[in-house]
Amino acid sequence: MTVRGLRRIIVSVSEIDRALGLYRDALGFAEKYRAGETVMLGVPDGDLELLLHRRPPTPGLSGVAASYLVDNVDALTAAAEKAGASVVDAPADQPWGERQAVLTDPDGHVFCLVSPAAGTGGTPWTS
Repeated sequence: MTVRGLRRIIVSVSEIDRALGLYRDALGFAEKYRAGETVMLGVPDGDLELLLHRRPPTPGLSGVAASYLVDNVDALTAAAEKAGASVVDAPADQPWGERQAVLTDPDGHVFCLVSPAAGTGGTPWTS
């Protein structure tokens, strides 16, 4: 038996509407449904889900961080900031072939925005 893929990321948030302002409105996740204290979002044309669950968050700068593949790291970093995210590391090309920004959401959870860096031919992790 092995892991077959990544299905869902669950994020504890203190305020659903504030979190939707970032994840749905600024980053473009599609709202799939609401149930009680949760909202399920999905990646357009993809299988990955993001479940926002209203409960006390326990944020931190160490641990696990989700990296979201986007078309334009710089533009979405600016949109995320306007929606209440804070920039930890500004967009920059990384040695593994991605352009990456590191941010925290309004509840303090770390996440990354990534895209293939210019000159990689769309394939990160190449030299």
